[in-house]
Formats: sequence, structure tokens, C-alpha cells
Amino acid sequence: MKRAIFGGTFDPIHNAHLAVAREARDRFALDQVLFVPAATPPHKPVNTGFAHRARMAELAIAGETGLAVSRIEEHREQSYSILTIEELRAADPGCGFYFLIGADAFSEIETWFRWRDVIRAIGFIVVSRPGHVYDIPEGARVARLETLAMDVSSTRIRREFAAGRVPGEVPGPVARYILDHGLYGCAKPDRMP
Repeated sequence: MKRAIFGGTFDPIHNAHLAVAREARDRFALDQVLFVPAATPPHKPVNTGFAHRARMAELAIAGETGLAVSRIEEHREQSYSILTIEELRAADPGCGFYFLIGADAFSEIETWFRWRDVIRAIGFIVVSRPGHVYDIPEGARVARLETLAMDVSSTRIRREFAAGRVPGEVPGPVARYILDHGLYGCAKPDRMP
């Protein structure tokens, strides 16, 4: 079995996340892409609690073959990728794991907690845009996933909700969840997907 760990804040999850997961699943013949919402990421603040972000991810992938959500980081004081990798590998030692990551995050890997252990423990599928350049640390095993430029920003999506608009880059069930729970300071929307 081959699985990719797709970590992130998913604050909120959007269509570009889903497109990347599907493309990686199909191109690399992965049995599963596992979305792993970070509880408390060390490099990036979150705007919404873990339970909401995990639930939105579950709603976004409902009915999708080969996509799943893990709540493995739910009760961690700090979200460190190496701990998640070690825990998932221990639970499924026969599985081949990869780490699905954007080129922007991969370019900062040497700032991660126990980063050398991370690159020894797992291979990477790095999502980049054509022409984007990044350094690969010595010993890292990297497969490139060149993808179309998807101009989607979670920051802009949150601003749209706060302004009472429902952005089209968010799956319908996720948009309804955001509105039902008043996330991101959303006001009554002008339209519903």
C-alpha cells in the first residue's frame, strides 16, 4: 500500500487542496492521500479550531475514493511532522509513506523540528508550479508534481466570508459549514453555492 500524508492548516480547505490531492493520487498511483490537519503548527497561526478544520476537511472529501482525513494531531501541544510520520509508520509498518507538500513549505524544511529525521524517514512529493525553483537538501528523496498555477489563497477566502460573500473556491458543503458555524467572522452571504 502507498499513502501520502498531506499536512496543513486547511483553514479552510479549498478546491486547490483537493485538486492537488487527486492529481498526486492519480499520477503516483497512491492508494490513499491522507489529509492531516495540524493542531498547532509551529510555523503558521490558525484562525479556526482544530475540530472545525478537521470537520471541513471531512466534508470536502466525502465520497472521494482514495482520500481520507486523519485526526492524529488533534491533542498534540505542537504539530511536528516527524511525530506524525513516526506514529503513522508504527501503526502501519508495511505501508510506503510519502509526504505531499507545496514547494513553498518544502523550501523551508531545514527550519523544521528534527528536519534531518524527516528527510531520512520519508520521500516527498513536492507540488510546484512550472518554473518554480527550490533547493533539495542532501539525502531528500523528491518526486516533483508540476501543477497548473492555482491562484487560491486561504487568507483571501477568509476575507470573502467576512465580507458576506461565498467564494467559489470552497466546496459547497464546506461553505455551508462555515456559514452555519459563523466561522471567519462571516456575515449573511449575498449568495449560496
